[in-house]
Amino acid sequence: MKTEEKATNTKKKSKGKKALKVLCVLLAVIVAAAGVCAVLSITGNKANTEKISAFGKVEKEDRIIPEKDEDGNWTFTTDRDFKVMQLTDIHIGGGFLSAKKDSMAINAVAAMVKAEEPDLIVVTGDVSYPVPFQAGTFNNLSSAKVFASLMEQLGVYWTLGFGNHDTEAYSYYSREDISDFYSREDFEYCIFEKGPKDVDGYGNQIINVKNTDGIVTQSLFVFDSHSYVDGDILGIMWKYDNIHENQVVWYEESLKKINAKNAELAKEKGIELTRTVKSSAFFHIPLEEQKDAWYEYADNGFADTENAKLHYGTAGEGKKVVYCGIGEDGLFEKMLELGSTQAVFCGHDHYNNFSLEYKGIRLTYGMSVDYLAYPGIYKEGSQRGCTLITFSPDGSFDCAAENYYQDKYQSVYEKEVVIMQTVNPVEIAEEYK
Repeated sequence: MKTEEKATNTKKKSKGKKALKVLCVLLAVIVAAAGVCAVLSITGNKANTEKISAFGKVEKEDRIIPEKDEDGNWTFTTDRDFKVMQLTDIHIGGGFLSAKKDSMAINAVAAMVKAEEPDLIVVTGDVSYPVPFQAGTFNNLSSAKVFASLMEQLGVYWTLGFGNHDTEAYSYYSREDISDFYSREDFEYCIFEKGPKDVDGYGNQIINVKNTDGIVTQSLFVFDSHSYVDGDILGIMWKYDNIHENQVVWYEESLKKINAKNAELAKEKGIELTRTVKSSAFFHIPLEEQKDAWYEYADNGFADTENAKLHYGTAGEGKKVVYCGIGEDGLFEKMLELGSTQAVFCGHDHYNNFSLEYKGIRLTYGMSVDYLAYPGIYKEGSQRGCTLITFSPDGSFDCAAENYYQDKYQSVYEKEVVIMQTVNPVEIAEEYK
C-alpha cells in the first residue's frame, strides 16, 4: 500500500509541477504581451505628441487673461462678447490600437481651435477612452496627457467636466488621480478646478465673466455628471448617473452668493440691476428633460410645441434617442425656480446634435469629435465638429453647431475623407416607439 501511495503522490506532484510550469508560461506570455503593448502605446503617444508640436499657438489680439476672484473662481473681465468653444467626446484612446484615430482627433481639434480663436474651451466629457479592445490600453492618463499637451500648445484657456469614459472602473487612474493631473501648476492655460470637497464628484467649478464695473454678466457652471449606477459598473446596460442633490444645492447657493455680490457692488456704484445673473451649465450626460423635450417635439410631428422649440439639429442615435441618467436629479426644476440658467450644454450621445428650447431653457448637444468609440464613426462626418457659444455683455447668448469639414477649418495635416450621412428623424422616432 505504501508503494502505491508513493506512486500516486509522485504522479500528483508531477501533474502539479506541469500545471505550475504552464501557469508560469502563461503569466510570462501575458507579461510579455503587456510589455509589448505598453512599448507600442508609448511609441504611438510620442508620435502624436511630436505631431502636436507642429501646431502654432493661437495669436489672439484681444486675449482676456482670467484671474481668481475672492471665492477662488476663475474670472474673465471684458465689456465685449465672450466666445466659448464646446468640445465633447474627443475619445483619445492613448494606446497602440488607437494611435491613428487619436491623430485624427488631434488634427480636428487643432484646426477648429486655430480658426475660431475662442476665449475659452469647455470640454463636456470623454477626453479619454481607455477601452482596451479599441485603444490597446487601460491607461487613461496617457490620453489625458496627449490632450493637455495639445491644449497647452494651442495656448487657449480650457477646462473640462468628466464623462463616463474618462475614468472607467478598469482603467488605471481614478477621477481624483486625473483631477490631480489637470490641476498641475505648470499648465499655463488649464483652469480646471477639482471643486468643493463637500460636493460629489470632481471638476465642479464656476467660471465667471465680469464687465469692467465688476458686475458678473455670465456664470458658467461645470458639473461632474458621474458615470454608472445600479451595479452597471461597465456601463453595458446604459444605466447612467445624474447630477447629485448636493451639487444642486451647491449650484443654488453659489448663484445666490453671486447675485448678492452683484447687488452690493451695483449699489456702491449706483448701477441699476434689473435681473438675476445669467448662467449656463456644462456637463456630459444629458438631463432627462433633454429626452422629454425631444419626445414632445417628435410626437408633435416634428413641430414646435408650447414647451419644446427646435433651434437646429436632429437626433441620430436611434433606440432611446437620448441616453440620460436613469433617476431624478432636480437640477432642471431648480433652474426653472431660480430663473438664472438659460442654457445647458452636454455631450455623450455622439450622433445627436440638436438644440431645443424646453420650458424656456435651451438644451444643446455639442458636436462630437469621436473617431474611435462608435464602430465605423471615423468614416462619417456629419456629426463631427464643435459648438460655438457667444455670451453678450447684456447676459444674452447664442450658439451654433459647426461642422469640422467646412473649408474654414484648414488642417496642418490632411483631413480624412468621410461620408456626410443624412439622418431621417422620422425613422428614429419610429424606433423609440
